[in-house]
Amino acid sequence: MKKIIFSCMTAMLALSATAQDFQGMAVYESKTSTADFQARMGENRDITPEMRKTIEERMKSMFEKTFILNFNKSASIYKEEEKLETPGQGGGGRMRMMTSFMGGGGTYYKDVKTKMYTVDKDFLGKEFLVIDSLPKLNWKMESETKKIGDYTCYKATAIVPASKSDFRNFRPKRKDEEKKDEEKAKADKAKADSEKKTNFMDEVDMPKEITVTAWYTPEIPVNQGPESYWGLPGLILEINDGKTVVLCSKVVLNPKDKVVIKAPTKGDKVTQKEYDEIVIKKMEEMREMQGQGGPGQNRMQIRMN
Repeated sequence: MKKIIFSCMTAMLALSATAQDFQGMAVYESKTSTADFQARMGENRDITPEMRKTIEERMKSMFEKTFILNFNKSASIYKEEEKLETPGQGGGGRMRMMTSFMGGGGTYYKDVKTKMYTVDKDFLGKEFLVIDSLPKLNWKMESETKKIGDYTCYKATAIVPASKSDFRNFRPKRKDEEKKDEEKAKADKAKADSEKKTNFMDEVDMPKEITVTAWYTPEIPVNQGPESYWGLPGLILEINDGKTVVLCSKVVLNPKDKVVIKAPTKGDKVTQKEYDEIVIKKMEEMREMQGQGGPGQNRMQIRMN
């Protein structure tokens, strides 16, 4: 711990001369494991090898992304790197809908002084502006260290609530849970409906909490990080929640081209709780419409608009 404090003080002194206009840029590679879902696909006899290959390619484009974090001493913006869409990667209705459930692109703005964040979300064709307090993260400081690039990083862990509107937190249901759900459904639905198992939402579960491991460097003394993560005595260079890994691949301090770090302003203003409730409601609508065999996505878009 003394070593961490000393490193922090040294870095802060090094940056003090340029504190007024200090700015940095970090590139992060985000990768979410899809092994569980791929295993479940292998159990589904209705999915052909060609279909499986197409789904895996589209899932890779959804779950492997590059993000840019621009930050100063008190605020940051985190945004997906803009890329041209690969031909054939537009995807079918279900994939486009899954992308919407992941919240689209958007800019995530954090102000650690006011402890507020703002993020714009494009959900099923409608723009939302989520404004809320930064989550309080009770970090447990560890003594373990490792190198990420040229920076010495320290380990910290925290238990955080799982976002109900983040598709990456979904886990495939265990077989015993699925069996219970099927038995309950038989009382209200026809046997053919349970055998079809075309409803994606019936096959996934959402944990209440997740354990995250962060690696931060006191050599860059800003308590910023990717996505909603913050509050450590140094820039977070890696986050791992057991399913998604966000790893910094490049850091540039005081770049020549400065970026305006400000909150997005477009969209209907909602709190995080209100936004989550909207997403959950649409998921339930999707469940009902798929159960009825109707074109769920089209109806959901009409209702959202």
